[in-house]
Amino acid sequence: MNKTVTVQQFDTLLRDKLFSEFGTRLENAGLDQIYRALALLVRRSLSDQRKKFMAKTYGSNQKQVYYLCMEFLMGRSLKTGLFNLGWAQAADRVLKDAGIHLEDVYEEEPDAGLGNGGLGRLAACYLDGMASTAIPGMGYSILYEYGIFKQKIVDGWQTEKADNWLPGGEVWLKSHPDQAVEIRFGGFLTESWDAQGYHHVQHQNYTSVLAVPSDMYVSGFDSEGVSQLRLWQAKAPGMDMDSFNRGDYSSAMNAGASAELISKVLYPNDNHTEGKILRLKQQYFLSAASVADIVQRHLAQYGSLENLPDKIAIQLNDTHPTLAIPELMRILMDECGFGWEQSFDICRRTFSYTNHTVMSEALEKWDVEIFRTTLPRIWSIIAELDRRARAELEQVFPGDWGKIEYMLPVGNNQVRMANICCYTCNHINGVSKLHSQIIRDSVFHDYYLYAPDRFTNVTNGIAYRRWLLASNPALTAFLSETVGDGFKRDASVLTELNRYRDDVTVLQRLGEIKRHNKEQFSNHLLHTTGQSIDPSSLFDVQVKRMHEYKRQHLNALNILSEYLWLKDHPNAEFQPKTYIFGAKAAPGYYMAKQMIRMICQLGKLLESDAAIRDKLRIVYLEDYNVTTSERLMPASEISEQISLAGTEASGTGNMKFMLNGAITLGTLDGANVEIAAAAGSENEIIFGMRTQQVQQLRQMGYHPEAVLAENDDARQALDFLQKGWNEQSFDDLVRNLGQSDPYMVLADFRSYRQAQAEARALYAQPEKWNRMSLANIAASGAFSADRAVLESARHIWGANPLRND
Repeated sequence: MNKTVTVQQFDTLLRDKLFSEFGTRLENAGLDQIYRALALLVRRSLSDQRKKFMAKTYGSNQKQVYYLCMEFLMGRSLKTGLFNLGWAQAADRVLKDAGIHLEDVYEEEPDAGLGNGGLGRLAACYLDGMASTAIPGMGYSILYEYGIFKQKIVDGWQTEKADNWLPGGEVWLKSHPDQAVEIRFGGFLTESWDAQGYHHVQHQNYTSVLAVPSDMYVSGFDSEGVSQLRLWQAKAPGMDMDSFNRGDYSSAMNAGASAELISKVLYPNDNHTEGKILRLKQQYFLSAASVADIVQRHLAQYGSLENLPDKIAIQLNDTHPTLAIPELMRILMDECGFGWEQSFDICRRTFSYTNHTVMSEALEKWDVEIFRTTLPRIWSIIAELDRRARAELEQVFPGDWGKIEYMLPVGNNQVRMANICCYTCNHINGVSKLHSQIIRDSVFHDYYLYAPDRFTNVTNGIAYRRWLLASNPALTAFLSETVGDGFKRDASVLTELNRYRDDVTVLQRLGEIKRHNKEQFSNHLLHTTGQSIDPSSLFDVQVKRMHEYKRQHLNALNILSEYLWLKDHPNAEFQPKTYIFGAKAAPGYYMAKQMIRMICQLGKLLESDAAIRDKLRIVYLEDYNVTTSERLMPASEISEQISLAGTEASGTGNMKFMLNGAITLGTLDGANVEIAAAAGSENEIIFGMRTQQVQQLRQMGYHPEAVLAENDDARQALDFLQKGWNEQSFDDLVRNLGQSDPYMVLADFRSYRQAQAEARALYAQPEKWNRMSLANIAASGAFSADRAVLESARHIWGANPLRND
């Protein structure tokens, strides 16, 4: 448990740290120095707490969980660190007495550039959940020097700039160069058998890269637990002195630069061969370094790998860290002398896999030739795995060659990462009930027939204290007054709010809090961007990765229809609306960038029309990140979750909106299904086709031109889009929607328009709207990361919380 410090004690701690690190007094210190001093205090406290927690873990013989993920979208650490340690009030008082605002200090910290979207945010939430529930957990990822990218919108176009986050973020990291791991790429293999019949594999003429670890810590709320995140940075093992001495200085330096490319940027563009090779190297780099570290830790404690599955569980978050499986096989066979059968048994009992997509085209596959030349030993292990899998599957599905070929780890000259996971892992889970059913029924149906007991569901969960207690103090204070403080420790206590669903005073207060939060966000937006929005307008928000299946263009097409309707009915009553978007598109994703351009140009069109702009406005939040989300969620009123049914795995943004009282306007996709069930479907605005209807329409043949012929609003909006405005053309988007419409935007357009009309009608009834908001807040506890972690621990990992003595 965290030890509370007094204001006087904290004052002493901060002053001593400022003097020892920067040789300055609090009264003379700059904001950056204060930020760094506070970060060092928090880091040291968490480091000490982690050591005690792990000593107790080993002392009580507890199982540990290792969580591998290509990204961890951590956001800022100072605010949540101070909050979870119980230091926030003392820090605020000490700084206030010195004439300094703590909020200004928070602004000195960059968002950690370690993630992109929902995958990375879920990973961060799991570390928070493991710390808060005292599950001994550790995450592994890559220390990206530049993160994903900083988004800049220029004339509606997304441009990408380097996200140089480390100068302000490295204060949270403790480097351990003495624990570096050698990673080998390329070269060739030689094999031999000794007199005793043991098989030996020699990897020769390879290129080495060092993986140097740095650690950061994630605090738990009211818990002795602390999670550790180990991040690997690629370094050259040394300068090529032969080239240097020959005077070939460029070659000497390029070798090091090439090695260090591995940890330069998250998700390098892979629409060319070099990009594909770099991504493959990144994935093996993460997997091999992490497995080596896990093995070393285990051997230091137990001296044997035979009991590895009894003492650890390794969770693969999506397919990016799949190569941890053959890498552990390599260590067990090549370095420890285990046979294939025993090695594979250890792997199967150690690894579990979380799937994050229902779209088979998104499952990673690698060209065999690229794979073989880049990772020769790992390729040889996968080739043997493929041979053995074929033999086993022929026994299970005799004569069904199509099924067997589809299930194999290698096929069509590709290494199939998801199939390696499904064949090997002890559990395969989806991230919502609907998603888990879809992967059983379609994506991995053959593997479900092969091993049905391995498939399970763990619906996503969020670090709700970050999104409520730390981000929405007004609502938090009101909840404490209404239902007590129990919800801060146990999110299920929020259900007690339902007792007040008919209390007019409570409902009115909820409306006042939302208005207060909207005013705060509006003021922040004006201060930081110069954009002015009306806090009395309805805040309709869609913030998520820009992608066709998430259907931001459906939202934009409806706004365009509303604009055209208002032009035809200038005197009609209309609830003013502010549509807020925030999203980055992958650098190589052309259509997503076109969608961004359409939304931004539509926003300019609305703003230029004096008769429209006070009724209809678009805000595009440039470079949307976790910190911006923390400000936006408390102010949001409509949560747009409008993906085509059957395409979104789960989502986590929908849960953050719900927690802060927003109403979901969405399809029955991903976790929306469970949100509607938990809060009551009457408290959400549901539209669109269901998953089965989408499948049936696809089977019959979907023709968007037929929809346009019967839908005047859709045809009028698309015609206007085709004509363009302000010398802007949108021909590619029009062709995409009018000719193929891969995510059935037009098929759901009429239903979506009706849902938007329903939202306006409900918003005109404040008491009813606030009652719907209350129902969402009360039901949101089911979507906490604490619950998700405990379900995983119980049903997948076989781990238990560390209990207090």
